[in-house]
Amino acid sequence: MSTNNLIIPLFIPGSDREIKLTLYGESAGQTIIEKADAKENGEALVQIIEGCYYEYKISEGYYLQPSEIVSHSKISKSSGRICPNIYVGTLSIDIFETGSDQKCGKVNLEVQSVKTTYREDYRHMLEEITEKCTDLLLQHSSPVAQFFEVDFNADAATLYQRFAFIKSILESIEFNDSVHKILSSPVTRWRESETIKDIRSVRRFHNSTIRQLSKATNRFDLPEGHPLQYKLNSVASKLKVNYKTETVDTPENRFVKHALISFLTFCNDFKTKVKDSARIKTEATLLEEQLEQYLSQSIFKEISSPTTLPLNSPVLQRKEGYREILRVWLMFDLAAKMIWHGGDDVYSGSKRDVAVLYEYWLFFKLLDIIKDVFKIESVATEKLIESTSDGLCLKLKQGKYLPVKGIFSTDTRKLNIEFSYNKTFSGGQDYPAAGSWTRNLRPDYTLSIWPFGISQDHAEEEELIVHIHFDAKYKVENLKGIFGNDDNLENEKEEQKKGTYKRADLLKMHTYKDAIRRTAGAYVLYPGTEKQYTRTGFHELIPGLGAFSIRPSKTNNGSEELKRFLMEVVNHFLNRASQREKISLKVYETYKDETNYELNEPLPEPYGTNRFLLPDSTSVIVGYYKSEDHLNWILKEGLYNARAESNRGSLRLGPNEAGAKYLLLHTKSTLITCKLFKIIETGPRIFSKSTLIKKGYPTHPNGDFYLVYKVSSIQEAEFLDRSWDVSKLDGYKTGRSSGLPFSVTLTQLMKAAVKKTLP
Repeated sequence: MSTNNLIIPLFIPGSDREIKLTLYGESAGQTIIEKADAKENGEALVQIIEGCYYEYKISEGYYLQPSEIVSHSKISKSSGRICPNIYVGTLSIDIFETGSDQKCGKVNLEVQSVKTTYREDYRHMLEEITEKCTDLLLQHSSPVAQFFEVDFNADAATLYQRFAFIKSILESIEFNDSVHKILSSPVTRWRESETIKDIRSVRRFHNSTIRQLSKATNRFDLPEGHPLQYKLNSVASKLKVNYKTETVDTPENRFVKHALISFLTFCNDFKTKVKDSARIKTEATLLEEQLEQYLSQSIFKEISSPTTLPLNSPVLQRKEGYREILRVWLMFDLAAKMIWHGGDDVYSGSKRDVAVLYEYWLFFKLLDIIKDVFKIESVATEKLIESTSDGLCLKLKQGKYLPVKGIFSTDTRKLNIEFSYNKTFSGGQDYPAAGSWTRNLRPDYTLSIWPFGISQDHAEEEELIVHIHFDAKYKVENLKGIFGNDDNLENEKEEQKKGTYKRADLLKMHTYKDAIRRTAGAYVLYPGTEKQYTRTGFHELIPGLGAFSIRPSKTNNGSEELKRFLMEVVNHFLNRASQREKISLKVYETYKDETNYELNEPLPEPYGTNRFLLPDSTSVIVGYYKSEDHLNWILKEGLYNARAESNRGSLRLGPNEAGAKYLLLHTKSTLITCKLFKIIETGPRIFSKSTLIKKGYPTHPNGDFYLVYKVSSIQEAEFLDRSWDVSKLDGYKTGRSSGLPFSVTLTQLMKAAVKKTLP
């Protein structure tokens, strides 16, 4: 039954007065439900939905205990609001009597997840986490030291953590199917039994029966003429004979019975040791009933208790049904060792936080994918388990940094790999340190990749590391919930005012990408059915944003799409000529040093043919002309020459000289000059002495070879009617060296510009 208002009759112990609690959903979608299958799932009958708001009114003279979820009305303590927010599970609210303020009862409400499949998802994810943990324990522990008794005097929270693991094993579909397979087709053997039969009913005689003919009691005389009378006067009337019967009382079936009884005993002991909690006791009782139902089958009445456990039996290890029970029994024992303080966020008390469980479940899914793609050794994952005084503890917990590191090696490149859970990128760190530009940020999962042979800090400083972030969003239904398809910004503003804004997850991905240094991608992980959705920033796979659908499922959980994406990431990093590599180098070169350059001079705007005009990276050749004839030749031919030899007076050809864009000329005793030219070819050409002479060079060249730049007159208005003081440039030398050519940046040149005097 589903309704927007519901009256709940309440029983107050020790009182004959009937009181009522009335719930009202504040909107059409905020219904109150009475579920018929609540009991079999260990849930409260009356159910509300997380994230919704409900008004309540209780009978006069009583009130509900206020909390983060329950608040009183300012008019009356007997009414108020129930706001479950993100809480999921059994919500137990204490009832108090007005005046005495004494607790007189309680009411249980079940808070459903907004995801309709949360029951199945919760069970499936907890089961898979348990399997992963027991696999880790098998790596961590020696097989000879596996078995021990559960300590029921342990802390109640720790005890429930262990019960949650074990419950997930025993409630799994595989376990139930295995038991049913054994019940329908058990292993049997032939057993010999002895019985007493009338001699006339015996069909086959063996040595033992022949001996009984002459020795057994209860005899009768043989009649005259009987063939045996010459040997015997009488024979036994009844004989003991053996016969074979098929029985299910085999060592393997005894083990199965022993395993089920062990599980049942644990549930019984657990139920008597835990604190009074309706949800926990109900869960234990339901599991107990399930096991008792199995053991009540007639087959187990024929099976005796085991004397030994045949763990090396081929039937237990190979036969369908039996091998699964053996595995569950081993997992049961290992799960009893496991402590997981992170489980407090998921199922402590009566809570069922399926969103947090999804986050933990995804950690193991991502770890499997990354181990497969990057070939991380299993020894790195053993560190997920640590020994404690009360057992073996899984270190996975919200807010706790947990890295798994490895080395990815190919024929062409070796890379350091770090997969982190809850890695914090500290805010306010000065460049080039790692971290966030502003405040602390903590993505759920971070994949960091940097070259082998250097430390992570070194890689951060030289822009060689790349971070890819993933965030778990269990409550996202589909891609539209993240990316949307409505470009109406007014609608977004209205949603923000109402508190129904759905694109916050997308903005968070942008925050990670833009705020965390060296981030190449940020992606949402959600349990949908759609394929991946990724958007690239430029022409390559990363930098990018997007979402991947990873859902709890035994068959197709969507992880293949994410795996393919990471394989493409691998190929991207193996490409040493990628655009990302170029960008990271440019960023490093640009920001590695602090510069205090300030240039407030008019310059051509960097567009069109001047798009690459950046003052700090634009080179200017400062040259010398010998005479007016030499200058006229330069203007006529559009050529400027500099000696290309090792002798004094030659121009050393480096990157700045080869890529120069401008030429500034000066002459003897004329240090303030306006003769700026544009170099119109990419780099100088080499002319021989004879070539210059053919070009009409005004004097006889002294050198054998010359670097020759092709130049043209300046057209940019910003450079017209400007003069520069050559003596203020760093490369200028006085005396005989004043004519030597050198190069400066456009920034340095403009700082030597002669200021115009106002008329």
